[in-house]
Amino acid sequence: MAPYIFGKRSSIHIIDVRETLKGIIRAKHFVTQVVAGGKDVLLVGTKRQARGVVERVATDHNMHYVNDRWLGGTLTNFRTIRSRLARLEELEKMQEDGTLEAASKKQGAAFRRELRKIRRNLQGIRKMERLPGVLVLVDQRREIIAIKEARKLGIPTICLLDTDCDPDTVDLPIPGNDDAMRAIELVIGEIGGAIALGLAARTQAAEQAAIDSRIRRRSARPVMGSAEGDQQREVGPDEASAAPAEMPDEAAGPETGAEGEAPAEPQQGAEEQS
Repeated sequence: MAPYIFGKRSSIHIIDVRETLKGIIRAKHFVTQVVAGGKDVLLVGTKRQARGVVERVATDHNMHYVNDRWLGGTLTNFRTIRSRLARLEELEKMQEDGTLEAASKKQGAAFRRELRKIRRNLQGIRKMERLPGVLVLVDQRREIIAIKEARKLGIPTICLLDTDCDPDTVDLPIPGNDDAMRAIELVIGEIGGAIALGLAARTQAAEQAAIDSRIRRRSARPVMGSAEGDQQREVGPDEASAAPAEMPDEAAGPETGAEGEAPAEPQQGAEEQS
């Protein structure tokens, strides 16, 4: 973290604010491009100071989040995680139709405990049907398992990290105070703004693609009509009847000559007779 430290006072390292600003700008540009390209963002912040803002920003922009505990294999064993989400839907359905109430006291308590546990761990990623395009994390040391899984799968990572972290383990480090709630809210809020810009660009691109497809469909109809019209003109009755009428004139031209001169073959015959 030496390149990101401005100085040291009373055994406390001070982070260079210019480096923090550079990291935020780079992260915002990258997140906007990823979201505009059609991929989603996964926000991870399991420490107490980051749970609320991570959930709020992700919910406001319809993204995914983990704010209680990172389960090992959330990315690398995504199929198993999806099966646990199916179990969550099953338990919620049992709760709605009254099956939990009809069960025995012991069994009902076990079902409710399982439901609370799955909701606490997987509520933020229940709509994540594919791997995210980028991970945004708070505190590299605390979320090291998530970072390792992302690096194994080739998923880019953006992390707010303090002077006790290793920036070489993440792709886009944002040096800053990862323990202060106001600092976390500032950085995650800026990431949320970048997500909003990416979503707007994604919507605009989808609308433009729909308009282009309609234009192509409309422009294809006149072209087909003109092609059919050309074919009809080629085989039309007027042209078919006019063609034979012109042929006698062309055929009679060589026999009569342009000025009524005698044909060449009779002249040759007269010379032979003489």
